[in-house]
Amino acid sequence: MSLRGIRIYGDPVLGSRAEEVSTFDRGLRILANDMLETMDEAGGVGLAANQVGILKRIFVYDCSHTQSGLRGAIVNPVWTPLGAQQQIGPEGCLSIPGISAQTTRFNRVFVSGQDIEGRPLSMVAAGLMARCIQHETDHLDGVLFLQRLDSVDRKDVMRAIRESEWFNAS
Repeated sequence: MSLRGIRIYGDPVLGSRAEEVSTFDRGLRILANDMLETMDEAGGVGLAANQVGILKRIFVYDCSHTQSGLRGAIVNPVWTPLGAQQQIGPEGCLSIPGISAQTTRFNRVFVSGQDIEGRPLSMVAAGLMARCIQHETDHLDGVLFLQRLDSVDRKDVMRAIRESEWFNAS
């Protein structure tokens, strides 16, 4: 396994839609393991393939420290909300270091897709795992959480990004 470089806000790959995965091979398993290692090193709970420059519909997650206790990868994810109840909570992104904002997401979702071997998988998720599924699937669609914020919060976050050391270093 090896660490992959995390793409930072402003990189065009973050605004690109990832392609469905149709080949489930050793390369996909290596990618998933590298992404898990990269996510762990960066202290995240989720990481989408386009965040490491790969336009494939796969994300990894680690909610093992929560009640759900889940860790793994979902390939070709598709989710739907279960009910209208929403959660509002702090959300950040490894591609936008040091920035977080209160973001509204559905509280419960149903997700289906495949595991890294190509076997079908599905689950009902709530709380942090539901937030992670929505956030990472947004990445695979080329959407950043900033786009989910209301205009006032988005302006504040964009100001913080423009003032950040990492943004000004590039």
